[in-house]
Amino acid sequence: MQNPPLTDTYFTRLLAKKGQPLLIAGPCSAETEEQVLTTARGLQALGNIDLFRAGIWKPRTKPGGFEGMGSVALPWLQRVKAETGIPTTVEVATPRHVEEALAHGIDVLWIGARTTVNPFAVQDLADALAGTGVPVMVKNPVNPDVALWAGALERLERAGIHDLAAIHRGFSTFAPSRYRNAPTWMLPIELKTRFPHIPLICDPSHIGGKRDLLLPIAQKALDLDYDGLMIETHPDPDNALSDAAQQVTPARLGEILSELKYRRRSSDNADYLSKAEELRHKMDVADREIIEALARRMALVEELAEYKKENNVKILQLDRWQEIFSSRPEWAEKLRVNPKFVAELYKLIHVESIRRQTEIMQRAD
Repeated sequence: MQNPPLTDTYFTRLLAKKGQPLLIAGPCSAETEEQVLTTARGLQALGNIDLFRAGIWKPRTKPGGFEGMGSVALPWLQRVKAETGIPTTVEVATPRHVEEALAHGIDVLWIGARTTVNPFAVQDLADALAGTGVPVMVKNPVNPDVALWAGALERLERAGIHDLAAIHRGFSTFAPSRYRNAPTWMLPIELKTRFPHIPLICDPSHIGGKRDLLLPIAQKALDLDYDGLMIETHPDPDNALSDAAQQVTPARLGEILSELKYRRRSSDNADYLSKAEELRHKMDVADREIIEALARRMALVEELAEYKKENNVKILQLDRWQEIFSSRPEWAEKLRVNPKFVAELYKLIHVESIRRQTEIMQRAD
Protein backbone atom coordinates (compact mmCIF):
# COMPACT_ATOMS: atom_id res chain seq x y z
CA MET A 1 0.00 0.00 0.00
CA GLN A 2 1.45 3.37 -0.99
CA ASN A 3 1.61 5.97 1.75
CA PRO A 4 -0.31 9.20 1.09
CA PRO A 5 1.73 12.40 0.76
CA LEU A 6 2.48 14.15 4.03
CA THR A 7 0.50 17.26 3.07
CA ASP A 8 -2.70 15.35 2.34
CA THR A 9 -3.96 14.86 5.91
CA TYR A 10 -5.78 16.96 8.46
CA PHE A 11 -2.95 16.62 10.96
CA THR A 12 -0.06 17.39 8.63
CA ARG A 13 -1.83 20.41 7.21
CA LEU A 14 -2.24 21.70 10.77
CA LEU A 15 1.44 21.03 11.46
CA ALA A 16 2.53 22.81 8.29
CA LYS A 17 0.33 25.82 9.04
CA LYS A 18 1.30 26.06 12.69
CA GLY A 19 5.01 25.29 12.36
CA GLN A 20 5.00 23.82 15.86
CA PRO A 21 3.74 20.60 17.49
CA LEU A 22 -0.01 20.16 17.76
CA LEU A 23 -1.66 20.70 21.14
CA ILE A 24 -4.70 18.70 22.23
CA ALA A 25 -6.29 19.43 25.61
CA GLY A 26 -9.49 19.01 27.57
CA PRO A 27 -10.92 16.96 30.43
CA CYS A 28 -10.47 13.25 30.87
CA SER A 29 -14.26 13.06 31.06
CA ALA A 30 -17.06 15.40 30.11
CA GLU A 31 -18.90 15.64 33.44
CA THR A 32 -21.27 18.60 33.11
CA GLU A 33 -21.94 21.18 30.44
CA GLU A 34 -20.57 23.91 32.72
CA GLN A 35 -17.35 21.97 33.36
CA VAL A 36 -16.81 21.35 29.65
CA LEU A 37 -17.44 24.96 28.63
CA THR A 38 -15.36 26.40 31.48
CA THR A 39 -12.44 24.22 30.42
CA ALA A 40 -12.86 25.17 26.77
CA ARG A 41 -12.94 28.90 27.54
CA GLY A 42 -9.79 28.56 29.60
CA LEU A 43 -8.07 26.75 26.75
CA GLN A 44 -9.30 29.31 24.22
CA ALA A 45 -7.55 32.00 26.28
CA LEU A 46 -4.23 30.20 25.74
CA GLY A 47 -4.62 30.82 22.02
CA ASN A 48 -2.72 27.77 20.76
CA ILE A 49 -4.92 24.70 21.34
CA ASP A 50 -5.65 22.75 18.15
CA LEU A 51 -8.18 20.20 19.42
CA PHE A 52 -10.50 20.02 22.43
CA ARG A 53 -10.66 16.48 23.80
CA ALA A 54 -13.21 14.98 26.20
CA GLY A 55 -14.14 11.43 27.13
CA ILE A 56 -17.82 10.71 26.54
CA TRP A 57 -17.86 6.93 26.73
CA LYS A 58 -15.32 5.85 29.35
CA PRO A 59 -14.04 2.24 29.35
CA ARG A 60 -13.46 1.44 33.03
CA THR A 61 -11.47 -1.49 34.36
CA LYS A 62 -14.22 -2.42 36.85
CA PRO A 63 -17.98 -1.81 36.72
CA GLY A 64 -19.43 0.77 39.06
CA GLY A 65 -17.02 3.60 38.30
CA PHE A 66 -17.87 6.73 36.36
CA GLU A 67 -18.31 5.54 32.77
CA GLY A 68 -18.93 8.91 31.16
CA MET A 69 -22.08 10.85 30.35
CA GLY A 70 -22.52 9.20 26.97
CA SER A 71 -24.47 10.76 24.13
CA VAL A 72 -25.96 13.47 26.35
CA ALA A 73 -22.54 15.17 26.39
CA LEU A 74 -22.19 15.44 22.61
CA PRO A 75 -24.23 18.70 22.35
CA TRP A 76 -21.87 20.20 24.95
CA LEU A 77 -19.00 19.67 22.53
CA GLN A 78 -21.04 21.27 19.77
CA ARG A 79 -21.27 24.35 21.99
CA VAL A 80 -17.50 24.23 22.60
CA LYS A 81 -16.80 24.53 18.89
CA ALA A 82 -19.53 27.11 18.32
CA GLU A 83 -18.29 29.37 21.14
CA THR A 84 -14.51 28.92 20.93
CA GLY A 85 -13.88 27.76 17.38
CA ILE A 86 -11.71 24.89 18.69
CA PRO A 87 -12.38 21.60 16.84
CA THR A 88 -13.41 18.67 19.04
CA THR A 89 -12.37 15.04 19.46
CA VAL A 90 -13.80 12.09 21.41
CA GLU A 91 -12.91 8.44 21.93
CA VAL A 92 -15.01 5.86 20.11
CA ALA A 93 -15.12 2.14 20.81
CA THR A 94 -18.11 0.89 18.81
CA PRO A 95 -19.74 1.63 15.45
CA ARG A 96 -22.64 3.25 17.36
CA HIS A 97 -20.19 5.67 18.97
CA VAL A 98 -18.90 6.59 15.52
CA GLU A 99 -22.39 7.20 14.19
CA GLU A 100 -23.44 9.39 17.12
CA ALA A 101 -20.19 11.39 17.24
CA LEU A 102 -20.33 12.19 13.53
CA ALA A 103 -24.00 13.08 13.77
CA HIS A 104 -23.02 15.75 16.30
CA GLY A 105 -20.24 17.19 14.16
CA ILE A 106 -17.25 15.87 16.11
CA ASP A 107 -14.19 16.77 14.02
CA VAL A 108 -11.71 14.04 14.99
CA LEU A 109 -12.16 10.61 16.59
CA TRP A 110 -9.69 8.57 18.58
CA ILE A 111 -9.47 4.86 19.30
CA GLY A 112 -8.42 4.07 22.87
CA ALA A 113 -5.82 1.70 24.24
CA ARG A 114 -8.31 -0.93 25.38
CA THR A 115 -9.84 -1.03 21.91
CA THR A 116 -6.57 -1.05 19.96
CA VAL A 117 -5.60 -4.27 21.70
CA ASN A 118 -8.57 -6.06 20.06
CA PRO A 119 -8.26 -6.56 16.27
CA PHE A 120 -11.95 -7.53 15.98
CA ALA A 121 -13.04 -4.26 17.59
CA VAL A 122 -10.63 -2.25 15.43
CA GLN A 123 -11.95 -3.92 12.28
CA ASP A 124 -15.54 -3.09 13.28
CA LEU A 125 -14.51 0.54 13.69
CA ALA A 126 -12.60 0.55 10.41
CA ASP A 127 -15.70 -0.72 8.63
CA ALA A 128 -17.85 1.93 10.32
CA LEU A 129 -15.37 4.70 9.47
CA ALA A 130 -14.88 3.74 5.83
CA GLY A 131 -15.99 6.54 3.53
CA THR A 132 -16.58 9.07 6.33
CA GLY A 133 -13.39 11.06 5.69
CA VAL A 134 -13.07 11.81 9.41
CA PRO A 135 -9.53 12.05 10.85
CA VAL A 136 -8.70 9.30 13.35
CA MET A 137 -6.10 9.04 16.10
CA VAL A 138 -5.03 5.61 17.39
CA LYS A 139 -3.65 5.13 20.89
CA ASN A 140 -1.12 2.40 21.54
CA PRO A 141 -2.53 -0.84 23.01
CA VAL A 142 -2.28 -1.25 26.78
CA ASN A 143 0.36 -3.96 26.44
CA PRO A 144 3.76 -3.21 24.85
CA ASP A 145 3.08 -4.70 21.41
CA VAL A 146 4.06 -2.62 18.38
CA ALA A 147 2.49 -5.19 16.04
CA LEU A 148 -0.99 -4.58 17.52
CA TRP A 149 -0.58 -0.81 17.25
CA ALA A 150 0.70 -1.09 13.70
CA GLY A 151 -2.06 -3.57 12.87
CA ALA A 152 -4.74 -1.10 13.96
CA LEU A 153 -3.28 1.59 11.70
CA GLU A 154 -3.03 -0.87 8.81
CA ARG A 155 -6.68 -1.94 9.23
CA LEU A 156 -7.76 1.68 9.02
CA GLU A 157 -5.56 2.35 5.99
CA ARG A 158 -6.97 -0.72 4.24
CA ALA A 159 -10.45 0.69 4.85
CA GLY A 160 -9.38 3.83 2.98
CA ILE A 161 -8.77 5.95 6.09
CA HIS A 162 -5.50 7.82 5.56
CA ASP A 163 -6.15 10.83 7.80
CA LEU A 164 -4.39 9.21 10.75
CA ALA A 165 -2.28 10.04 13.78
CA ALA A 166 -0.80 7.75 16.44
CA ILE A 167 -0.99 8.56 20.17
CA HIS A 168 1.64 7.24 22.58
CA ARG A 169 0.02 6.92 26.04
CA GLY A 170 2.42 4.43 27.61
CA PHE A 171 2.17 0.72 28.37
CA SER A 172 1.04 -1.36 31.33
CA THR A 173 3.83 -3.10 33.20
CA PHE A 174 4.15 -5.31 36.26
CA ALA A 175 7.57 -3.85 37.04
CA PRO A 176 7.79 -1.04 39.64
CA SER A 177 7.67 2.31 37.87
CA ARG A 178 7.35 5.98 38.68
CA TYR A 179 4.92 6.19 35.76
CA ARG A 180 1.29 5.17 35.57
CA ASN A 181 2.06 3.62 32.18
CA ALA A 182 5.70 3.04 31.30
CA PRO A 183 6.66 5.15 28.26
CA THR A 184 8.96 2.48 26.77
CA TRP A 185 10.14 5.10 24.27
CA MET A 186 11.71 2.65 21.83
CA LEU A 187 8.27 1.27 20.86
CA PRO A 188 6.73 4.50 19.52
CA ILE A 189 10.04 5.25 17.82
CA GLU A 190 9.84 1.85 16.12
CA LEU A 191 6.25 2.61 15.08
CA LYS A 192 7.43 5.92 13.61
CA THR A 193 10.03 4.10 11.50
CA ARG A 194 7.24 1.88 10.12
CA PHE A 195 4.81 4.75 9.51
CA PRO A 196 6.90 7.87 8.90
CA HIS A 197 3.94 9.50 7.15
CA ILE A 198 1.73 9.31 10.27
CA PRO A 199 2.16 12.04 12.93
CA LEU A 200 3.08 10.81 16.42
CA ILE A 201 1.45 12.48 19.43
CA CYS A 202 2.46 12.00 23.07
CA ASP A 203 -0.07 11.72 25.92
CA PRO A 204 1.98 12.71 29.01
CA SER A 205 -1.15 12.56 31.22
CA HIS A 206 -1.65 8.81 30.86
CA ILE A 207 2.06 8.06 30.83
CA GLY A 208 2.79 9.98 34.02
CA GLY A 209 -0.44 9.68 35.95
CA LYS A 210 0.72 12.62 38.10
CA ARG A 211 0.76 16.35 37.39
CA ASP A 212 4.41 16.83 38.31
CA LEU A 213 5.51 14.39 35.60
CA LEU A 214 3.75 16.17 32.72
CA LEU A 215 6.48 18.70 31.95
CA PRO A 216 9.47 16.30 31.82
CA ILE A 217 7.52 13.75 29.77
CA ALA A 218 6.29 16.40 27.33
CA GLN A 219 9.80 17.81 26.98
CA LYS A 220 11.26 14.40 26.24
CA ALA A 221 8.58 13.78 23.62
CA LEU A 222 9.41 17.05 21.88
CA ASP A 223 13.12 16.28 22.05
CA LEU A 224 12.33 12.95 20.35
CA ASP A 225 10.63 14.86 17.51
CA TYR A 226 7.02 14.04 18.35
CA ASP A 227 4.42 15.92 16.35
CA GLY A 228 2.12 16.87 19.19
CA LEU A 229 0.97 16.58 22.81
CA MET A 230 -2.35 15.56 24.38
CA ILE A 231 -2.68 16.83 27.96
CA GLU A 232 -5.76 16.48 30.14
CA THR A 233 -7.18 19.69 31.64
CA HIS A 234 -9.98 20.37 34.11
CA PRO A 235 -11.17 23.51 35.91
CA ASP A 236 -11.05 21.69 39.27
CA PRO A 237 -8.69 18.73 38.82
CA ASP A 238 -8.75 17.50 42.43
CA ASN A 239 -12.50 16.93 42.20
CA ALA A 240 -12.54 15.37 38.72
CA LEU A 241 -14.66 12.24 38.40
CA SER A 242 -11.85 10.37 36.61
CA ASP A 243 -8.05 10.57 36.57
CA ALA A 244 -7.94 13.49 38.99
CA ALA A 245 -4.23 13.15 39.81
CA GLN A 246 -3.06 13.64 36.23
CA GLN A 247 -5.20 16.61 35.19
CA VAL A 248 -4.22 20.29 35.38
CA THR A 249 -6.12 23.55 35.09
CA PRO A 250 -5.96 25.45 31.78
CA ALA A 251 -3.84 28.07 33.55
CA ARG A 252 -1.32 25.45 34.69
CA LEU A 253 -1.30 23.97 31.20
CA GLY A 254 -0.33 27.40 29.90
CA GLU A 255 2.57 27.49 32.35
CA ILE A 256 3.74 24.03 31.27
CA LEU A 257 3.59 25.00 27.61
CA SER A 258 5.56 28.17 28.29
CA GLU A 259 8.31 26.16 30.01
CA LEU A 260 8.76 23.73 27.12
CA LYS A 261 11.80 24.17 24.89
CA TYR A 262 11.04 23.77 21.19
CA ARG A 263 14.26 22.61 19.54
CA ARG A 264 15.08 22.58 15.84
CA ARG A 265 15.39 19.34 13.88
CA SER A 266 18.76 20.47 12.56
CA SER A 267 20.88 23.55 11.95
CA ASP A 268 22.25 25.34 8.90
CA ASN A 269 25.28 26.45 10.89
CA ALA A 270 28.40 25.29 9.01
CA ASP A 271 30.38 24.68 12.21
CA TYR A 272 27.55 22.55 13.63
CA LEU A 273 27.22 20.51 10.46
CA SER A 274 30.97 19.91 10.26
CA LYS A 275 31.27 18.88 13.92
CA ALA A 276 28.16 16.69 13.78
CA GLU A 277 29.52 14.88 10.72
CA GLU A 278 32.88 14.35 12.42
CA LEU A 279 31.26 12.90 15.56
CA ARG A 280 28.94 10.66 13.53
CA HIS A 281 31.91 9.27 11.65
CA LYS A 282 33.61 8.47 14.95
CA MET A 283 30.39 6.79 16.14
CA ASP A 284 30.37 4.65 12.98
CA VAL A 285 33.93 3.53 13.75
CA ALA A 286 33.01 2.81 17.38
CA ASP A 287 29.93 0.83 16.28
CA ARG A 288 32.08 -1.26 13.95
CA GLU A 289 34.44 -2.00 16.83
CA ILE A 290 31.52 -2.97 19.09
CA ILE A 291 30.16 -5.39 16.48
CA GLU A 292 33.60 -6.88 15.87
CA ALA A 293 33.98 -7.36 19.63
CA LEU A 294 30.56 -9.08 19.76
CA ALA A 295 31.60 -11.34 16.89
CA ARG A 296 34.77 -12.32 18.78
CA ARG A 297 32.74 -13.01 21.92
CA MET A 298 30.23 -15.18 20.06
CA ALA A 299 33.07 -17.13 18.47
CA LEU A 300 34.37 -17.85 21.99
CA VAL A 301 30.84 -18.86 23.06
CA GLU A 302 30.68 -21.35 20.21
CA GLU A 303 34.12 -22.74 21.06
CA LEU A 304 33.05 -23.17 24.69
CA ALA A 305 29.82 -24.88 23.58
CA GLU A 306 31.81 -27.40 21.56
CA TYR A 307 33.96 -28.10 24.59
CA LYS A 308 30.88 -28.50 26.82
CA LYS A 309 29.39 -30.93 24.33
CA GLU A 310 32.56 -33.02 24.22
CA ASN A 311 32.56 -33.23 28.01
CA ASN A 312 28.79 -33.68 28.43
CA VAL A 313 28.39 -30.43 30.42
CA LYS A 314 25.14 -28.43 30.68
CA ILE A 315 24.76 -25.15 28.82
CA LEU A 316 23.69 -22.96 31.74
CA GLN A 317 26.32 -22.37 34.40
CA LEU A 318 24.43 -20.25 36.90
CA ASP A 319 27.45 -19.19 38.98
CA ARG A 320 29.22 -17.95 35.85
CA TRP A 321 26.14 -16.03 34.68
CA GLN A 322 25.70 -14.38 38.10
CA GLU A 323 29.38 -13.37 38.08
CA ILE A 324 29.01 -11.78 34.63
CA PHE A 325 25.76 -10.04 35.53
CA SER A 326 27.27 -8.46 38.64
CA SER A 327 30.73 -7.58 37.28
CA ARG A 328 29.86 -6.02 33.90
CA PRO A 329 27.65 -3.26 35.32
CA GLU A 330 30.42 -2.53 37.84
CA TRP A 331 32.94 -2.21 35.00
CA ALA A 332 30.49 0.07 33.18
CA GLU A 333 30.03 2.36 36.16
CA LYS A 334 33.80 2.84 36.48
CA LEU A 335 33.84 3.89 32.81
CA ARG A 336 30.89 6.28 33.32
CA VAL A 337 28.49 4.11 31.32
CA ASN A 338 24.97 3.57 32.69
CA PRO A 339 25.19 0.24 34.59
CA LYS A 340 21.45 -0.46 34.10
CA PHE A 341 21.91 -0.13 30.35
CA VAL A 342 24.86 -2.54 30.43
CA ALA A 343 22.89 -5.00 32.58
CA GLU A 344 20.08 -5.02 29.98
CA LEU A 345 22.62 -5.38 27.18
CA TYR A 346 24.17 -8.43 28.82
CA LYS A 347 20.76 -10.02 29.26
CA LEU A 348 20.42 -9.87 25.46
CA ILE A 349 23.96 -11.17 24.99
CA HIS A 350 23.19 -14.05 27.36
CA VAL A 351 20.01 -14.95 25.46
CA GLU A 352 21.95 -15.07 22.19
CA SER A 353 24.73 -17.07 23.84
CA ILE A 354 22.23 -19.66 25.08
CA ARG A 355 20.67 -19.84 21.61
CA ARG A 356 24.02 -20.47 19.91
CA GLN A 357 25.11 -23.03 22.47
CA THR A 358 21.78 -24.84 22.14
CA GLU A 359 22.23 -25.08 18.36
CA ILE A 360 25.66 -26.63 18.82
CA MET A 361 24.46 -29.04 21.53
CA GLN A 362 21.60 -30.25 19.33
CA ARG A 363 23.70 -30.55 16.20
CA ALA A 364 24.21 -34.13 15.06
CA ASP A 365 27.84 -35.24 15.22
